Amino acid sequence: MAGIAGTCPLGALLRNSVSENNGKISVVHYEGLRLQQRMQMPSPSQYISASSSAPRCRTIKAMASPTVGAPKREKDPKKRVVITGMGLVSVFGSDVDAFYNKLLEGESGISLIDRFDASNFSVRFGGQIRDFSSEGYIDGKNDRRLDNCWRYCIVAGKRALDDANLGKQVLDTMDKTRIGVLVGSGMGGITAFSNGVEALVQKGYKKITPFFIPYSITNMGSALLAIDTGLMGPNYSISTACATANYCFCAAANHIRKGEADIMVVGGTEAAIMPSGLGGFIACRALSHRNEDPKKASRPWDKDRDGFVMGEGSGVLVMESLESATKRGAKIIAEYLGGAITCDAHHMTDPRADGLGVSSCISKSLEDAGVSPEEVNYVNAHATSTLAGDLAEVNAIKKVFKDTSELKMNATKSMIGHGLGAAGGLEAIATIKAITTGWLHPSINLDNLEASVTIDTVPNVKKKHEVNVGISNSFGFGGHNSVVVFAPFRP
Repeated sequence: MAGIAGTCPLGALLRNSVSENNGKISVVHYEGLRLQQRMQMPSPSQYISASSSAPRCRTIKAMASPTVGAPKREKDPKKRVVITGMGLVSVFGSDVDAFYNKLLEGESGISLIDRFDASNFSVRFGGQIRDFSSEGYIDGKNDRRLDNCWRYCIVAGKRALDDANLGKQVLDTMDKTRIGVLVGSGMGGITAFSNGVEALVQKGYKKITPFFIPYSITNMGSALLAIDTGLMGPNYSISTACATANYCFCAAANHIRKGEADIMVVGGTEAAIMPSGLGGFIACRALSHRNEDPKKASRPWDKDRDGFVMGEGSGVLVMESLESATKRGAKIIAEYLGGAITCDAHHMTDPRADGLGVSSCISKSLEDAGVSPEEVNYVNAHATSTLAGDLAEVNAIKKVFKDTSELKMNATKSMIGHGLGAAGGLEAIATIKAITTGWLHPSINLDNLEASVTIDTVPNVKKKHEVNVGISNSFGFGGHNSVVVFAPFRP
């Protein structure tokens, strides 16, 4: 049993983050997520002795993993989970290949917001989706009523099913009680909710639409997709902020491994680029304010970063037992090896200074996957472009991967912004495309790399790289950590 304890000056002042450099401690103070002050502190040993009289915070205990032999991957075809379909809605359109080609080209999808009048907002840009079409996927009447969050979900979900050769005619021949849907959202139907509140305030409760509640609640994406396709297996949603989609992948895989479903349609969806969504994140002091050059605003690991950029969309995978995929002759794109979830138990928005929540999550995901750290050579990082979060994630990665000389790490959000609950879904697709194409997309706007980032971040230009095992990280407000592990499928 290992114990990690911090004195209150470092552990209880929740707006501080700490890093160590050449024996000195640098304490960085944040107001919201924005840098306010940096000061040098004594060495760790000096600090601990000097602060012995300070009030103690509670001890966080971590159970050391038992010494075991080499990890073993799952071999039972009923429990092996493979990816047989992918679908998305993104700032680069709704085609998976076109989406990844844009990423490989290093193109930014960030622009000034014109969906509503943002001229009076201190932040006026984001990864806004334009020219979205649901034709062929949602009938006109429902399309006009639905919140964009659910429109994106239904289109991405149906495109994933089509990609898996699970269109209506095929599904009608299958046992639909063995096929589930698990698409989460961090914010839900926030436009529907805002419109309902506005109607209440301006016109009274009698003017609230009957769709106000159904189209606001976060479970409706999974519900509507199931209603539309007749899928009767496990169905619910998970909402863990920006970690949502990865949580869904972990849960869906467990349904398959436990024999509760053969196929799961799973991912995340979000559409929060609207007045209260934008205003809320501005109030959190979380966003970049680079209004004069929006395409340069999302710049993970760059010294000049000043916050994240809002994005939106949906990313959905078809996860399936190898036994089911083999029986129906499905195209197998990649394999899901495992995943894990943990909690920082620290602060609503700031990461833990010691990185324990993230590093333990990575380690647990590899254990679940039956993979050693040495086998991993690619990380699709959470990397939001915030001052505290970017470096905290890198420090956690270094704790797990002692030798990073062969490790590549990139930031999808540098081009599409932060998709919130959809981010993990879109980034899982980017991770899988890296596996299948052998090309890693660049992390753009990386002009002045932080000195402590010693891992290859694929700066500004794509790189050829054969992925052996790749992980995708997603972390959310509330201290929610999630890591999923993918690899090329090998029979």
